[in-house]
Amino acid sequence: DALPIYTWKKVTTTVHNIIVGKLWIDQSGEIDIVNHKTGEKCNLKFAPYSYFSRDVPRKVTGEVMDPTGKVHFILSGTWDEKMDGFRAAAGSSTEHGAERAEESRFMLWKRNPLPKNAENMYYFSELALTLNAYEENTAPTDSRLRPDQRLMENGRWDEANAEKQRLEEKQRMTRKKREAEALKSTEDGNGTESYKALWFERKLDPVTKEVTHVYRGGYWESKEKQDWAACPNIF
Repeated sequence: DALPIYTWKKVTTTVHNIIVGKLWIDQSGEIDIVNHKTGEKCNLKFAPYSYFSRDVPRKVTGEVMDPTGKVHFILSGTWDEKMDGFRAAAGSSTEHGAERAEESRFMLWKRNPLPKNAENMYYFSELALTLNAYEENTAPTDSRLRPDQRLMENGRWDEANAEKQRLEEKQRMTRKKREAEALKSTEDGNGTESYKALWFERKLDPVTKEVTHVYRGGYWESKEKQDWAACPNIF
């Protein structure tokens, strides 16, 4: 059987006090997470922060429905601490929602404690701290190899800033070159793409009807052979 396909769009992220005061963010809006194989849907509501509200800050509520719209599960929690699930109470599901069976509570996820000395590491989680960790035998285009990032992590701020400017100028020149090649191709009437991504190709998604990038293959084979000859020099 084909694996289920889920789609969703993120809620609005608002950054407060960018100019003055302590920075903080808020999430607000609604998400519909749709299982396109079964037709099931989860609707999540992110309550915006309000100084006058008595609700728990960063509150999230939700319902999981079958294809007919009948509610089977109710979700409750916050987007930064934990979320719980409840079965819908028997006979309570209507087009206006459902009541939760309190005795059926189960935990969906809970935030892990922050690592020791988190205040010195931007309060990053264990996962966030490892996202940019160096890994051997990756493609030379791997973003973890970006030199200005590595310099910054090592506290060499002046060098990192100079390297960042160099890389951004290189990216601008590369973009101009590609745009010029695309224009020439159009003027010549051959209609061929002057640039194609190495590991992905643009295709119309049959489910969402939106153009997306689909993996075309080849990366894992190149990694196994350690043959990166096709990779451009982006750094």
